[in-house]
Amino acid sequence: MYTPRRRAKHAKHGGPLHRFRMLIVLLIVVMAGLGFGYIFAAYQTLPPVSNNMRPAVSSQVFDRHGRLITTLHSDQNRLPIDINKVPQNLQNAFIAAEDNRFYDHIGIDPIGILRAIVTNLTNHGIAQGGSTITQQLAKNAFLSQEQTLKRKVQEAMLALEIEHKYSKKEILEMYMNQIYFGQGAYGIQTAAKTYFNKDVDQLSLTQCAMLAGLPKSPNYYSPFNNLKEAEARKNVVLDQMAKYGYITTAQAEEAKKASLELSQNKQTAANSETESFIDYVSQQVAAKYGDDALYKEGLKIYTTLDTEKQHAAVKAMRDLPDNYTDANGLTQPQGALVSIDPQTGYILAMVGGRGQDSFNRASMAVRQPGSAFKPFVYLTALQDDMTPDSTMEDKKVSYGGWSPQNSEKSYGGTMTLRQALALSVNTIAVQLADKVGTEKIINNAKKMGITTLVDKGSPNDNNLAMALGGLTRGVTPLEMASAYGTFANKGVHVKPTAIIKILDRNGNVIEDNSNNKADATRVMSEREAYEMTSMLEGVIDHGTGTAAAIGQPAAGKTGTTDDNKDAWFVGYTPTIVTAVWIGDDTGSHSLGEVYGGTIPARIWHDYMVSAVDGESTKDFSVPEGMARQARQTVSEQKTTTTTKTQKETPNKTETKTADTDKTDTSDTQRSKSQQADKNNKAQ
Repeated sequence: MYTPRRRAKHAKHGGPLHRFRMLIVLLIVVMAGLGFGYIFAAYQTLPPVSNNMRPAVSSQVFDRHGRLITTLHSDQNRLPIDINKVPQNLQNAFIAAEDNRFYDHIGIDPIGILRAIVTNLTNHGIAQGGSTITQQLAKNAFLSQEQTLKRKVQEAMLALEIEHKYSKKEILEMYMNQIYFGQGAYGIQTAAKTYFNKDVDQLSLTQCAMLAGLPKSPNYYSPFNNLKEAEARKNVVLDQMAKYGYITTAQAEEAKKASLELSQNKQTAANSETESFIDYVSQQVAAKYGDDALYKEGLKIYTTLDTEKQHAAVKAMRDLPDNYTDANGLTQPQGALVSIDPQTGYILAMVGGRGQDSFNRASMAVRQPGSAFKPFVYLTALQDDMTPDSTMEDKKVSYGGWSPQNSEKSYGGTMTLRQALALSVNTIAVQLADKVGTEKIINNAKKMGITTLVDKGSPNDNNLAMALGGLTRGVTPLEMASAYGTFANKGVHVKPTAIIKILDRNGNVIEDNSNNKADATRVMSEREAYEMTSMLEGVIDHGTGTAAAIGQPAAGKTGTTDDNKDAWFVGYTPTIVTAVWIGDDTGSHSLGEVYGGTIPARIWHDYMVSAVDGESTKDFSVPEGMARQARQTVSEQKTTTTTKTQKETPNKTETKTADTDKTDTSDTQRSKSQQADKNNKAQ
């Protein structure tokens, strides 16, 4: 007879698996208890929904010496409006852009949070944040902008309570009347008046979409500050409206093409000398802590600005020519100047234009650099076992049907790299790029702070035209100054910063960048940095940048692009690096007889003479084991080259000496490897 065998019992109930399960259960109980306790504590400190808002306190901005520059007033320009007077297009635009499930959720939206996570991970479409419109209202009306778990828990709790007490229409109305739209405008009615000089019920579809796109970043997307990005953001909102069925695709496309009809009484930048810098700092603070923190939390923002140097920068930039007035009422060409301490990365001065608008060209204008990009090529050559005294032949060369030419269409024969850089010889720069490899050059530029280079896809910058500054996009004056600062700082790049520290209304430090050297990256050896500096000193001593000479050790490089559309001078002393750019905003008009070695070099000179005044004059330090490299005289330079330009008077800054700084691409035949050549075979 079969007798089933009994399953063997464990010798002890306290075996390893059993103990592990008990540990997991215990951890879950403890974590749950802590979680409930944390939530209960957060609930206990919730502000009552009936209480409108914390008292607003203005924020203050100080310079590097602790002197007050300006106060960011908390007075709110607000004209509340009834939801029934808000056009449906505007309501739908906000919902499509910020919270498409607004009418379906209970104040918090788990589905929306998951969708936002997936969108951010896949990097497709518009990344709606996990916060609902109700949560944003709770945060803006009742809470601080601090990024803590407690604040997020309270935000969710308040959102649930608001949804319980108010209808969806009432919540949307409060939200639209609460949020900040930039230019000092709170609420949609004030925003409509500020940007379009209209009442909210008169707005067109394209205007509704633009307003709905502003809360994401009011300073950055303001059409008065950055029209191109404002248009792009508006188009994203229109696409969202079409995606969710609020408008048809045809309506969206029509609205994209429609004029915004911006108010002609726009709030332009004040004549304040520090306006560009203050806007730059404000955008950084708002992006990190929120607009309410910036305008209502009483922050004390200590910046890197040196007000004396800023005054000198504004004064120097008055040397811009007045060629014509464009359709927006702006005098062209515009210009920018940015000055940095290369050891700390502190931004000492920043001028973003003539002060006729709020577009900060120092940090936001992406323009072709021309031959101001060549130092990245020569640095890479030095890292490839060449020296400033290595020789190359200035001769006709061709690459896949493309023959780079010097501006005078003549050749100087054999010369050293030092001479070739001082005279900005195109053919040698291209030969060097071909020898060392374009990828290495791009990598060096990136390590030195240039973030706008394109190294993937088509077109891209991985081609020989890049050696002459022919880039897919271009560079900004701020990043060019920062990059050249690497040479001045003995091969170490320090990220630029405008903020030393920020205190909250109670004096607590919430940000401290006083040790900005923590962001330092060694890009080249001290020897390579010194060799580059000695070569760039030659540009000012006897090359294309003689107009920049300030009577003490200085190094720099000129840059002029095709048809003289952009002109640059970027240079440095041991303690200050400064970039100057001039160009037409549209990029379509020539500057005429303006080269990097003329007006930009003079502006650089005028600013730097003042900026270094009172500071101890010192030469660039020589690395241990190296001898100081003697500068070549003008007479020595003449005997080693037969180029037409150098035979002319190099010290007369208004002569054709600057022509070696001019781009010439009229007969360029691009090969496939030069597809990214943006008509910029510089200097």
